[in-house]
Amino acid sequence: QVQLVESGGGLVQPGGSLRLSCVVSGSIFSINTLRWYRQAPGKERELVTAITGGRTMNYVDSVKGRFTISRDDAKNTVYLQMINLNPEDTAVYYCNADILITRWRTLNDVWGQGTQVTVSS
Repeated sequence: QVQLVESGGGLVQPGGSLRLSCVVSGSIFSINTLRWYRQAPGKERELVTAITGGRTMNYVDSVKGRFTISRDDAKNTVYLQMINLNPEDTAVYYCNADILITRWRTLNDVWGQGTQVTVSS
């Protein structure tokens, strides 16, 4: 069974930094695209950033220059480095992935359980 487990969330003051991690576990062949979403209270879930297997990255405008996505395929892990955080970044952050279970079978849109990030003084 494939699982995504996020960690690294917490409470941070405005201007602070956090690094989120998401580990993909289970029997897999490889990982295609990895994504970070977030959902703030009362708002829809939004795509924050994504990184493909070829290391192409994109970001929502509100986090450009502050958030950096990276991946370590040897560890089946994706990271989200967040700096200069502000209260508008407060949300539950979710990891999402498209995973090759075998060379010929893909499991798309696999979700983690989420990790809370709260930016407050």
